[in-house]
Amino acid sequence: QVQLVESGGGLVQAGGSLRLSCAASGRTISPYAMGWFRQAPGKEREFVAAISWSGGSTYYSDSVKGRFTISRDDPKNAVYLQMNSLKPEDTAVYSCATKVGSIGYNLEQSYDTWGQGTQVTVSS
Repeated sequence: QVQLVESGGGLVQAGGSLRLSCAASGRTISPYAMGWFRQAPGKEREFVAAISWSGGSTYYSDSVKGRFTISRDDPKNAVYLQMNSLKPEDTAVYSCATKVGSIGYNLEQSYDTWGQGTQVTVSS
């Protein structure tokens, strides 16, 4: 069973950048597509970005496309989310997850193991 731990969150001003990390242990993530989701207070968890098992394909929600970049480093057993041009509406707890289902990358039910999340707060 793989365990996931996110880090890199914090408080940043609008227009700033953060780089989130998702460190995996217990098992290699190389066979898995990986995703990032976020949940703001009072809202449902929503898809942010995903990357295929090979790293050759990436997927983004419309709200972050062009500002966020997902990447993976399988030798380090890690996935990253580079977030630029941050907006107050990006404020949320960000979690990474392993994709095990065959349905869409943007669907929460396609993901299995989840990390505990890291808080990102963007001030205006």
